[in-house]
Amino acid sequence: MGRGIALILATTACFATLDTLSKLTNRHLPVNEIMWGRYLFHGVALTLLMGPKLKFDLVRTAHPGMQILRALILLVSSTLFVAALVYLPLAEAAALSFVSPLVLTALSVPLLGDKVRPSQWIAVAVGFAGVLVLIRPGGKLFDIATLLPMGCAVTYALFQIITRKYAGRDSAYTTHFWTALVCTILASCTLPFFWKTPDLWGWLALIAMGLVGGGGHYLLIRAYENAPPSTLAPFSYAQLVWATCLSWLVFDHIPDAGSLFGMAIIVSAGLFAVWTQRRKMRANEQGIATD
Repeated sequence: MGRGIALILATTACFATLDTLSKLTNRHLPVNEIMWGRYLFHGVALTLLMGPKLKFDLVRTAHPGMQILRALILLVSSTLFVAALVYLPLAEAAALSFVSPLVLTALSVPLLGDKVRPSQWIAVAVGFAGVLVLIRPGGKLFDIATLLPMGCAVTYALFQIITRKYAGRDSAYTTHFWTALVCTILASCTLPFFWKTPDLWGWLALIAMGLVGGGGHYLLIRAYENAPPSTLAPFSYAQLVWATCLSWLVFDHIPDAGSLFGMAIIVSAGLFAVWTQRRKMRANEQGIATD
């Protein structure tokens, strides 16, 4: 279990680094080109890493339609977040996107038929109160651009719902391969409309994003092989810590006290939602009520 926690912490460091590279690169390249390079080189890295071992099993899927839909939603989610980084500081954008577990809680009722308990609805309400504290209507962060990471949170919650619904039907490596393949193809369709030839550093940044993103997904798979999701979920919030540190080190930006307070509320609500879901699962296994 300790190995799984160490792997998920390494995963969050990779994803925070990926976001940092995206923010650095979007100063010079259009968003669609960043997404293209990120998934192209992710797919190349995954193929080189797992292709010799899995061979055609890396590609074979019984559910191509589900894989395409899942990848499409993830591409939309990723694009919204990278676009948000054009306008918003890294740490604040990451915090706003981390309302995704709360959105997932709310959407699981109509889409999965889950029963959400009052304590979980309280967590959702508190989390969105944290969003209001973070963006503070009338403050510097209050802008139409804040809808971008919120849109990322909603689409990522849909992505997680699809992942949950079809979990186990294909291997995790096959699913990640299809994600990279579909996202690369779709992003490639936009290149004739928005393209700027990267310089050497631009190409290196795109390759680095693919490698870091692909490495992060590989570490994530290994983490779930070593510990259950309910154990690992709280540690995913370490990504906000990494994002805040990188925001300071790379962009010389530290969230102000109000933003940090809002971020703390969002994290607390998300952790509470994770804890109540974990408690609910244990109670269902034991046949007892939790509320």
